[in-house]
Amino acid sequence: MDDHQVKDLMTTINCTECGRRYEAGDIGIVYHQQELWFISVSCRNCGARGLVAALIKEGSNAPVITDLTPEELARFSEAAPVSADDVLDVHLFLEGFDGNFGAQFES
Repeated sequence: MDDHQVKDLMTTINCTECGRRYEAGDIGIVYHQQELWFISVSCRNCGARGLVAALIKEGSNAPVITDLTPEELARFSEAAPVSADDVLDVHLFLEGFDGNFGAQFES
């Protein structure tokens, strides 16, 4: 894993003081050796600063945590990704939706 990938990973983390998500410019690589990384973070919003020590292992996949059954997981993993048109369709539906779910399932 290179510095850029580690910074990308750190942009998924929020400041512990104000909750703002870090941006790449807020993150600095202090030191790393093999899987051990020391990373500095500085929040642009509140000014909080911190040092993160992380063990980052390449090639290791975290287990999937889900309430789906194995059959449901297999079915959805083979499904097409959600497209921009899908999102637009839901948006248009919700614009006119009155909250009556029962009416949606009546024949």
